[in-house]
Amino acid sequence: MFTLVEMTDTVRIPPHLFHSKLNDAVIEELNNKFANKVVYNVGLCIALFDITKLEDSFIFPGDGASHTKVHFRYVVFRPFMDEILQGRIRSCSREGVHVSLGFFDDILIPPDALQQPSKFDESEQVWVWEYETEEGTHDLF
Repeated sequence: MFTLVEMTDTVRIPPHLFHSKLNDAVIEELNNKFANKVVYNVGLCIALFDITKLEDSFIFPGDGASHTKVHFRYVVFRPFMDEILQGRIRSCSREGVHVSLGFFDDILIPPDALQQPSKFDESEQVWVWEYETEEGTHDLF
């Protein structure tokens, strides 16, 4: 579920952060860029774990900021396929079931991923699983 991912990025440090230590400025900029954001093929970035290497900084003509290549590790939420997660149902709609994991609220389980056969009950605003037993069909909310 949570993994430690090694990443490399060139961090732009604006002039107003030059009074700070380089390490502190890099940490601030990395958190601004990655924290609470989904990175393609990586996952949801949660927090900076550590900085493993800082390379030389450069100031380019026409830009007063310094640019530093940084190697770092980030804590990332990346569930694997078919992993079972525990969450709370926030709401149900025709689009599916909206679930919260506490730290992440934007999870939508579409109708085709629900236990089948399922139907949406308009009056209760819930998805209902219709399962067969020896006594007949029962609805499970």
